[in-house]
Amino acid sequence: MSLDFGVAQPVVRQAGDLVEAAQSSPERAVIAVVAVVAVLAVGYLAVRFLRRTPADRLVRALGRVDRVVVLTHPNPDPDAMASALAVSRIADYAGTEAVVRYPGEIRHEENRAMKTVLGVEMQHLPADEGLAGDRVVLVDHNEPRGFAGAGGLSPYAVVDHHPGQGEGRAFTDVRPEYGACAAIVTEYLRDIGWRTDSSGGRHVPEDLATGLLYGIQSDTTNFSRGCTDADFAAAAFLFPAANPEALDRIANPPVDAGTLDVKARAATNRRKDGPFVCSFVGPVSNVDALGQAADELLRLEGVTAVVVGGESDGTLHLSGRSRDDRIHMGECLRRVVADIPMADAGGHARMGGGQLSVDHLGGIGPGDGVSLDELRERVFDSMAGRERVASD
Repeated sequence: MSLDFGVAQPVVRQAGDLVEAAQSSPERAVIAVVAVVAVLAVGYLAVRFLRRTPADRLVRALGRVDRVVVLTHPNPDPDAMASALAVSRIADYAGTEAVVRYPGEIRHEENRAMKTVLGVEMQHLPADEGLAGDRVVLVDHNEPRGFAGAGGLSPYAVVDHHPGQGEGRAFTDVRPEYGACAAIVTEYLRDIGWRTDSSGGRHVPEDLATGLLYGIQSDTTNFSRGCTDADFAAAAFLFPAANPEALDRIANPPVDAGTLDVKARAATNRRKDGPFVCSFVGPVSNVDALGQAADELLRLEGVTAVVVGGESDGTLHLSGRSRDDRIHMGECLRRVVADIPMADAGGHARMGGGQLSVDHLGGIGPGDGVSLDELRERVFDSMAGRERVASD
């Protein structure tokens, strides 16, 4: 590796001073030579450290341990699944055993199709099972959740593109400006020398390239929302190695009747306030259908932001979509549920979600409860930027 002159200039100057001092006293010549070598060595190591890419640092961090658990967020989507698969392959490259685990369920048709078509090996992590003692790499999220002891877990490494304060003990790379986590890990593969063309060297496997490409495609809504130059560059890098037929099968799986029913109820039950729509659809068997219903409603003429809610197993799930630059959907939903016990919400500018306990909405615990009509008004007030007046 060549020494960057701009970085090395102070080192060279210091070495010159030592040589000049040695010329005035021969007895100090040996000491000067040793000092010059030490200074140059330190400078060389400093330059190497400064030039080390995130990929280099991740490989070094993974290589220092024997085994890691690569953990996705609950109910992993294609971006999380593909990114976890890539990190596990990088761990193998570093000589470290890796297993991919996920809390929650893989429910969405596209998610299930991706797991089946690409043969993705992932182990389920039950909600009542912990990961104590394991070195955990968080992928596509930076704060562990969805399993026993998540709040007390200190992850070994974090790779993510969501805003947040979570950090890894050995490695952290969080880039909220990226549209997909898969674009970040694709850069890792490229930077450690993996190829997708016909040139020599280690090649990105077809299943991995296909999964990462679809992860970027899905998280940026076909490259139309939140897609950056980095996401486009990562997709272009992956494309030569991806399988077009497998990509189409993942992107266009059969749709079950329950999903169509949720979409129909979302359209029938919708309420509109200016350019905003909110719809509560009642019980659902597949909560991922709520996001699909929100996507459909967002296509309505004159609509710029949508929230769809549905109930499953005692929880009211919210899914929001926005193409309105005035609305950060994740923050919008967080404001809606801020004072509701046992509720949580967040997400991206264009896409967000939330979960609320139905019992606490009904009045269990602090407060008098919140009806669906009141919750709908909260959604509209938050999307419109109106201050909500607390009731007496």
